[in-house]
Amino acid sequence: MSRKFLMFCCVMTVLASCKTTRQETAVNNQEISTEGLVLPSPQQVEWQQMEYYMFIHFGPNTFTDMEWGHGDEDPEVFNPTALDAEQWARVAKQAGMKGIIITAKHHDGFCLWPSKYSTHTVKESGWKDGKGDVLRELSAACKKYGLKMGVYLSPWDRNHPAYGTPEYNQVFVNMLTEVLTGYGDIFEVWFDGANGEGPNGKRQVYDWDLFNGTVHKYQPDALIFSDVGPGCRWIGNENGIAGETNWSTINTEGFEPGTKAPAREVLNQGQAEGRQWVPGEADVSIRPGWFFSPSTNDKVKSLEHLLDIYYSSVGRNANLLLNVPVNREGLIHPNDSARLMELRRNLDDTFDENLAENAKITSESGKTASLKKLTDGDFHTFWTPGKAATSASFTLDLGGVKEFNRLELQEYIAAGQRVKSFSIEIWDEQQQEFRELDRQTTIGYKRLLRFPNVKTSRVRINITDSKPGPVLSGLGLYLGTGF
Repeated sequence: MSRKFLMFCCVMTVLASCKTTRQETAVNNQEISTEGLVLPSPQQVEWQQMEYYMFIHFGPNTFTDMEWGHGDEDPEVFNPTALDAEQWARVAKQAGMKGIIITAKHHDGFCLWPSKYSTHTVKESGWKDGKGDVLRELSAACKKYGLKMGVYLSPWDRNHPAYGTPEYNQVFVNMLTEVLTGYGDIFEVWFDGANGEGPNGKRQVYDWDLFNGTVHKYQPDALIFSDVGPGCRWIGNENGIAGETNWSTINTEGFEPGTKAPAREVLNQGQAEGRQWVPGEADVSIRPGWFFSPSTNDKVKSLEHLLDIYYSSVGRNANLLLNVPVNREGLIHPNDSARLMELRRNLDDTFDENLAENAKITSESGKTASLKKLTDGDFHTFWTPGKAATSASFTLDLGGVKEFNRLELQEYIAAGQRVKSFSIEIWDEQQQEFRELDRQTTIGYKRLLRFPNVKTSRVRINITDSKPGPVLSGLGLYLGTGF
């Protein structure tokens, strides 16, 4: 999206693995202590910067009006009459999304590519006389429109005869390898922990180490999504809502996707002392269901609902994965695309002008600087209160009375997540004193707050509790439209 975010940091340090810590990291020639902190990988930092991308559920369920197919559907039922992956990519791009993740294989086992390891694929369908490949077309469309591509592959397979036997894990890996080696760069591999019975009435014991290792082998930069990552985690619900407190760190030892996952509260909020960096991804559908149904054409979520989701996901240190199901023609329905454009316009209008861009900032010690100039300066010397500090306070002089109703704060997550709580105060022009506007907990990569319109000439940001040495990297004040 076209936004003018105030970013203080102009150099993003390349860091090591998310499971390791470093003593110091250099930024703008300043040394920031990271002792004892869990750090993200460079790929996780880049992933977090994507913020918002599209999920596409598509397959036989689209044509049978089901959410979970049984695997016994005739593959001939999959026959979109006007499939246009470029339309999907064009809509995603115009909506401000940065990528598309597609259900390459859902629980029914149907493969959207002509897999050599299944007889339940597009090759057996009526679409293009069995010569089509949805993943091929989507890959080309994403490249054309500058989007990243991700894939969902469910290990559960209600069609494959080997499911429930020791041989199946290798079958799944063979399928996974086809996808990871045949369609270019993959930014995220989405694993569902669902594990039900196959056609023989048996359940599979998934070999997650084998699955994850296959991803790392063929797509080393891809993030793996599951209840426990290791790249990014489910947020604990399918409503797109991250916790008001949301740490990017959790403890994953002894857990695995599915029934052995951490408690939903842990997934939703993370853990302040978590030993692995596994940031949250909030998934939700624009419709009541995940797959297209004609009965839901008039039930697309309202703009107000989508804004609530956006501020409760992207605005709470999580990425937003918004499902937009493709219809039976193979196109995104006009009702869905129209609502996506409404959302894009609202966010563009809201975040177009940062009212704090030219503010003067004063630290609690009395040191002053221009926020705008800190973009090119040694801002960490000013903005960081000290290596051992667990609190800080900064006052912004806006140069006159400004009206706003949105606040944006960002931490420099390449050096870890630190802030445990903060408060916002505004100068009361009549009473000639500061009054508290809001009080919250974590910040992380991004925190967005909404509140009724206020008018003031000064704003005070208080980091009230933090791991030692809190480091902010972005701040914005905006006048939002609508809700």
